[in-house]
Amino acid sequence: MRASLKWLTLSAAAFVAGQAAAQELLIHGGPIYTGTAKVEALAVKDGKVAFAGPLAQARAAVPGAQDVDLAGAAAFPGFVDAHAHLSGVGFREMTLSLEGTPSAAALTERLKTWAAEHPGTEPISGRGWIETHWPEKRFPTRADLDAAVPDRPVALTRADGHALVANSKMLALAGLTAGTEAPSGGQILKDASGQPTGMLIDNAMDLVAGKIPPPTPAQRAEAVRRGADLYASRGWTGLHNMSVEAAEVADQKALAAAGKLSVRIDNYLRPEDGAQVLSAGPSQDPTGLVRVRGVKMYMDGALGSRGAALLAPYSDAEGTGLILTPRAQIDAALAKARASGAQVAIHAIGDRGNRIVLDAYQQAFADDPASLKAARWRVEHAQILAPEDLPRFARMGVVASMQPSHAIGDLYFAPARLGEDRLKGAYAWESLLKTGAVIAGGSDAPVEKGDPLVEFYAAAYRHDLAGNAGADWGLDEAVTRAQALAMFTTGPAYAAFREAELGQLAPGRPADISVFSVDLMTAPFADIAKAHAVMTIVGGKVVYEARK
Repeated sequence: MRASLKWLTLSAAAFVAGQAAAQELLIHGGPIYTGTAKVEALAVKDGKVAFAGPLAQARAAVPGAQDVDLAGAAAFPGFVDAHAHLSGVGFREMTLSLEGTPSAAALTERLKTWAAEHPGTEPISGRGWIETHWPEKRFPTRADLDAAVPDRPVALTRADGHALVANSKMLALAGLTAGTEAPSGGQILKDASGQPTGMLIDNAMDLVAGKIPPPTPAQRAEAVRRGADLYASRGWTGLHNMSVEAAEVADQKALAAAGKLSVRIDNYLRPEDGAQVLSAGPSQDPTGLVRVRGVKMYMDGALGSRGAALLAPYSDAEGTGLILTPRAQIDAALAKARASGAQVAIHAIGDRGNRIVLDAYQQAFADDPASLKAARWRVEHAQILAPEDLPRFARMGVVASMQPSHAIGDLYFAPARLGEDRLKGAYAWESLLKTGAVIAGGSDAPVEKGDPLVEFYAAAYRHDLAGNAGADWGLDEAVTRAQALAMFTTGPAYAAFREAELGQLAPGRPADISVFSVDLMTAPFADIAKAHAVMTIVGGKVVYEARK
């Protein structure tokens, strides 16, 4: 991109949200997609789109506007991540990140290095490992961790957040022995002698979570700031923030009030923090950047750790997964949400988990099904669906909040977990769209990287990032590029009741714009996988510009 915005001298991580008033901008010099058309130029004034169309008319619409020459880069309506964990993204940058760890042996070495670089006696925590590609073909164990750090408690969370491995010191600190029983909705994996292996699944993670010191308020605020700025640097203009603590919302509002929040945030609170929204309904801060929409709950676990609740047993192990929240507790929250207008989002991975959520939603509005459509309640992930449940999303008006990158990772092991027949309802984006369902696309970061280009690529191509796909990956469930664009623009806007303002670039709407180094609508998929964000604009403010 040419350095035509002379008032901006930016590094690759420069964020200017709130540091200058919304600019008058003339954007041109590359393909510009408004969501309904492809235009030559955009004029931006007072934080909103003033004109979209021919360059000469755009120039006349806002005389003297700052010139933004895209230099061939492509502009789109602002991409919004419909499912992420903002503070988790920030903490991933601040703690031991195990993303991309290629083996159990490498995990041991990374842990050993981290401990040496951060000496002390306090517990070590980290996140991001996933074992499905490891040559060892197994979960990590306490023995792996003990070999690196035998003298400090250690707990390392799997990438999906639904399992962790603890070392012997942590197990002892938590008083976890061969005789410890798993809590409801959790599993303690044990070896042939009955001793804990160190692997704790879903609700069993709570057995050690209390032994890990919580972040300080300053650390939490820093994680929110880092997460938001990182998201802007990847081209996101907003996110739907899931499983949020009330204290984190306060941090977001403080950043927004100081003019330092770089993206829009729609929050879905943890049930234990959701009393206010469940009683009074949605709210927003004075800047309009921070909103509380409703609550996020969990029905089941994850497929990789075999916690996803299935209608029939796993194909590669005993059991049908875990139910994490009792139905009675779900129903009570739904009744409150219906009364207040709070929006509900429930995590469901397996076909049984999804069916229970759909049944609960249907029952909550049994006397007035039309009002269920108006409520726009959501299923987060909707990964494995029984064929007969696919049409229920459109029929009931339930939003399918799905993360395409999960498929291109999970499909390495999902066939073994599910078997051939159940794969037909797995990551079924195209099938859902054909029924008329709304899909809100997201990433689930920090479970995944949190890159809009990866998500678009996965949705429209359904191959891994090296361009590979298995014979059983269901390539017919890939979507068109136009559908993929909608999944990250109009889909999230609708899912958060913002379709009248976000999702398209039209006169009078906020100027939320994502600019990428390639044209996502025409570039070879291999180029999309290697592309990057060039500029991010939120409400007419340039909040990120890549290094020249």
